[in-house]
Amino acid sequence: MQRESKENTPILVASHNGTPGFPAAMEILRSGGSALDAVEAATRLVEDNLEDTTVGSAGLPNLLGQVELDALLMDGETLAAGAVAALQRFPNPVSVARRVMETLPHVLLVGEGAARFAREMGFAEAELLTEESRRIWQERLGNTDLYYQKMRDLAATLAEDPEIAAEAYNDGRSVTGTVNFIARDSAGRLAVATSTSGWAWKYPGRVGDTPIVGAGGYADSRYGAAACTGRGEMALRAGTTRSIVLYMKMGLPLWNACREAIKDLYDLVDPYASGMHVVALDAAGTPAAFSNRPGITYLVQRADMDTPELRPRTFVDEQGRAEVRPALVE
Repeated sequence: MQRESKENTPILVASHNGTPGFPAAMEILRSGGSALDAVEAATRLVEDNLEDTTVGSAGLPNLLGQVELDALLMDGETLAAGAVAALQRFPNPVSVARRVMETLPHVLLVGEGAARFAREMGFAEAELLTEESRRIWQERLGNTDLYYQKMRDLAATLAEDPEIAAEAYNDGRSVTGTVNFIARDSAGRLAVATSTSGWAWKYPGRVGDTPIVGAGGYADSRYGAAACTGRGEMALRAGTTRSIVLYMKMGLPLWNACREAIKDLYDLVDPYASGMHVVALDAAGTPAAFSNRPGITYLVQRADMDTPELRPRTFVDEQGRAEVRPALVE
């Protein structure tokens, strides 16, 4: 799938928490580097950001106080992908995922197998549970009885007001969060990377959409790429990112493809249903971002822009009506 034109302007899109990764990624893209290198470099910097409690080194732990990380990297040129899930003690799962893609005949490694592979590849281990995360876990979810009661309370409250439920469940912190990056380089190649510490206080071993090809992320340079953040179980059941790319393959423009994929989520029967957000690029490098919640934002930067631009995502309601509403603070 080689591109004839070298005149394409590189572009990078990301979830709202991707700011730390933009300078390094844009340097790679502006110098003629690959989209794959750009999204990996950007994701690593967010994984290293101790201010972000949804990804990497400062991710909030599971029920037992263990930080488990998931990540995916996909090359839109070859459709090759690598992923890891429930990985403990390695702060940059996106790079471990890339080594899976490049050195093994597999796509996904999980748990201790993923950790063993990371050690074999020479990745350094580290303690991922920060003192702040430990404090919150011990105060709020330090025993299993309390955990299960909170899960029952959350399910009941979600039916009335998901935003209030999220505040009560997680002391004002993000319950579900992921970083997404999609890049298109000067050769027209697409790549996607996703990384997360998953649903805070999750049952040990829980894996959401983030490391699953076609759910958390998907890239095909012929048609487009997409990535998700939010309640991963919804994207897993709907195959959300593959749906977006497939809708484009079948002839829908990017805007319509994203709208349809978000509308699909409303058909899921799920007492825990909550926010799901997508970012996407088509093969021509046109960006888009959609959500089933109003006021959610994303980041866009072309190589001819000095800094990334924060933009509102398009909100899609249950009837499939789509509109851009003023951005809220995430």
